[in-house]
Amino acid sequence: PGNLGKAIRYAALSPGKRLRPLLLLTTCEAVGGDWRDALPAAAAIECLHAFSLVHDDLPAMDDDDYRRGRLTTHKKFGEAIGILAGDALAAFAFEELTRLGERGVPADRVVEAVRLLAWAGGAEALIAGQALDLAAEGSTATRAGVTAIHARKTGALIGASLAIGALVGGAPEGRVGQLGQTGLTLGLAFQIHDDLLNAGSS
Repeated sequence: PGNLGKAIRYAALSPGKRLRPLLLLTTCEAVGGDWRDALPAAAAIECLHAFSLVHDDLPAMDDDDYRRGRLTTHKKFGEAIGILAGDALAAFAFEELTRLGERGVPADRVVEAVRLLAWAGGAEALIAGQALDLAAEGSTATRAGVTAIHARKTGALIGASLAIGALVGGAPEGRVGQLGQTGLTLGLAFQIHDDLLNAGSS
């Protein structure tokens, strides 16, 4: 209702690369599946990513006023609505993921996809990375510290994108795990590259 719906759309449909859903769809196709069957999972991964950005930008976190050249969600709609929009996007991600069953994905694979996304977005991965990022403020960066943050904040969700795409595409368990690990490494490399670009433009 009202501004909540507007804030959810503003956060989810903001300008961006859509890298995670594209990797998920491409992986599904690469292992022999139909990428269209993975669309609910692609929407889910993007919604969880959008949730993380909304919450990262909050005053208690990174306290950012702008993202990609426009006001952050909480600056446009207020902090309370910003928090609620992020919460709603996280919930919607899992609602959407369960719709994989309607695309013919076996129930055990749907459950595993839900588990993978929950882990990637949870206290051992994405949220842990944000906690480490907050704890590191004001201290000298180390290679180990930066790696620990990036592997969780960026690598985990990209790893889940590849693993879930492989699950939906019907890949065997071992291949799903391998692709998930590849995604972790890819995410770490992606974030390092992104940081270097940001440093070079400042």
